Amino acid sequence: MLNNKMTKRLNIQYPIIQAPMAGGITTSELVAGVSNAGGLGMIGAGYLTPTQTKEQIREIKQLTSNPFGINLFVPNEFNVAGDAVKSAHQLLHSIREQLNLEHIDSFDIPEFSSIFESFMEQVKVVIEEKVPICSFTFGVPSKEVIDELKQHHIILIGTATTVREAVENEKLGMDMVVVQGSEAGGHRGNFIDGHQESLVGLMSLIPQAVDHVSIPVIAAGGIMDGRGLMASLCLGAQGIQMGTAFLTCVESGAHRIHKDAILHAAEDQMTFTRAFSGKWARGIKNKFILDMQEHELLVPDFPVQNLLTQMIRKTCSEQNNPDFMSLWSGQSPRLAKNQTVEGLMKDIITEAKKININVY
Repeated sequence: MLNNKMTKRLNIQYPIIQAPMAGGITTSELVAGVSNAGGLGMIGAGYLTPTQTKEQIREIKQLTSNPFGINLFVPNEFNVAGDAVKSAHQLLHSIREQLNLEHIDSFDIPEFSSIFESFMEQVKVVIEEKVPICSFTFGVPSKEVIDELKQHHIILIGTATTVREAVENEKLGMDMVVVQGSEAGGHRGNFIDGHQESLVGLMSLIPQAVDHVSIPVIAAGGIMDGRGLMASLCLGAQGIQMGTAFLTCVESGAHRIHKDAILHAAEDQMTFTRAFSGKWARGIKNKFILDMQEHELLVPDFPVQNLLTQMIRKTCSEQNNPDFMSLWSGQSPRLAKNQTVEGLMKDIITEAKKININVY
């Protein structure tokens, strides 16, 4: 049951993918560790420059000879309304004062064209460095990009939060699709359906997606152990993608405060917010989320708000202050452990095999 069409296509031993978490969490050691343990390690390249992307790919090649992949954010048009940016500055002013940060009167908001150009440069790096697997979040790239990657025999994985989005991924040429349940931590991968419409629980989403697409479905959202793996496989998924479970591993680049927050959190402390980045994401409630709750619908869209809060998040990281950090997490924090990647992978497979024997 642990070997199927997906594992054969990806050339991996176990149907386990480490979620490509952007922002420094997916260190080269984490990615290589997962691949060396028989899963698929993934670089979260959403915030990397093309040069940084190339450097990390080359670093990982020195640490593993097994397949690994990379995830790119699909650029979306965004609105840079001057009034919205000005209002966001004002909302953040009191927080900056609390952190002894100078008030920023002006801010260099990048043009969409420059973000798109950077994305295309990253695509070029993926091809040049012969990365075998490339996944996408926040949408599906253009037909031209898909065709170019496929000409170089790169396996493409899309992200969907509803059946409609899963069908669209298959229609546009993705080889596999990650279905992200509402339990998932971090940013939502919806790109057709709205935030509320995309909040489908994973156990409901898997079988419905499987019944409507012919490409392999990969389950994501709240999965932390062998039980989650086997439940997903029983519902028709061919593999799982786990983020929070790997985030608290030793090799993860997540801040110690972030890891500790998850390891000591309960499931009812999780909430959705768009206050940090302008895009809905799930994380642990803290002072920033509560302070911004009544204003979060007014903040600028991603990536503008993400840039406006960047210095606040960075400063809090340096000060070991969890109050204004984005503490992304899925809904199963009680199952998180502080262990090595190798230990986590062994535990998942051992538990899954025991369940397989007992059921079959």
